[in-house]
Amino acid sequence: MITKRQLLKSCSLLMGGLMLNGRPLAASDQTTPQTLFMPDESHRHKRTWMAFVANEYIWAKRQVPEVKRNLAAIAKTIAKYEPVSILVGAADMEQAESLLAPDQHPFPIELIEFETDDLWLRDTGPTFVTNHAGEKFAIDFNFNGWGNKQAHTRDAKVARFIAHRAKAKLISTNLVLEGGCFEVDGHGTAILTKSCVLNDNRNPGWSQQQVEEELKYLLGLQKIIWLEGIKGKDITDGHTDFYARFAKPGEVIVSRDNYEASYDYQVTRENIEILANSTDASGKKLKLVIIDTPETINERFGTSDFAAGYIGYYVCNGAVIAQKFGDKKADRNAKLLLEKAYPDRVVEQIAIDGIASGGGSIHCATQQEIAV
Repeated sequence: MITKRQLLKSCSLLMGGLMLNGRPLAASDQTTPQTLFMPDESHRHKRTWMAFVANEYIWAKRQVPEVKRNLAAIAKTIAKYEPVSILVGAADMEQAESLLAPDQHPFPIELIEFETDDLWLRDTGPTFVTNHAGEKFAIDFNFNGWGNKQAHTRDAKVARFIAHRAKAKLISTNLVLEGGCFEVDGHGTAILTKSCVLNDNRNPGWSQQQVEEELKYLLGLQKIIWLEGIKGKDITDGHTDFYARFAKPGEVIVSRDNYEASYDYQVTRENIEILANSTDASGKKLKLVIIDTPETINERFGTSDFAAGYIGYYVCNGAVIAQKFGDKKADRNAKLLLEKAYPDRVVEQIAIDGIASGGGSIHCATQQEIAV
């Protein structure tokens, strides 16, 4: 019989498919106790990570040029406020240098040669956390192509590569998640969707309680608010960051879809009801800011996967980088609500119709590295 103390001593941070009490061995079973926590996205960043890529084995030919232009626009806008580091494959380097003009921005844009399958660094990149000693850690959540729905041999290596470049201590876990699965307020509360996290295509054998224990350890949480979400309608199985975002502790920005034929019509209303009846880790009732989705979109690059919503914004140092869709009334309303929610930041709205046509947002294409 081996005690937990002996098990900790023997395996340290190595995973190796070990089991404990009939379930995959969690990071909290393997590391000595310490207080880890994930700051809110508005916490100061050292840099933003992105990937400049639109491979034709994933994207349609008509989408590729626009997606790359969108990525360049996002990176150049963020570089007005903080440094940006971008993973670029060898074949794309010349084009990246041309579109990004790395030396012509208030903050540097760094191009790093590394091959990726896709651009969604929110999901493939590491999640940066810290502790009260000011150390920086990077969690590898074992990206598996959103439940093996897409090629991801290269993307599965992204988290560890970035962790190494950032000189962050790597934390392993047997949970399979993406960064878009969870939203945190930096003060102990998170919002997650069951359809994504409690899904056998990611985490077979894990109960809701076991997932909560692991995430509370890894992200410094005291309370998790679960949305039901929806499986199988989009590649993510209903990522949280398409539905709800913390503007600050106690205040959540929530998407509402008013197109009755959309499956999100009912999902977004259920989300609003759950959140309106929820409290955060401090017991405070949540204040909701509801942003309606646009009524019209640019259909030029495809509509079947189009992510038409304003919740996928990105908060960087001094700014909120948000989407616009060409629906003047809805765009203006979203900008006004974001300006009110983030009064100390500039709200920049840019069109990213190519990226949106592939089911993603500015938030999906970015990953913050925290300053510690």
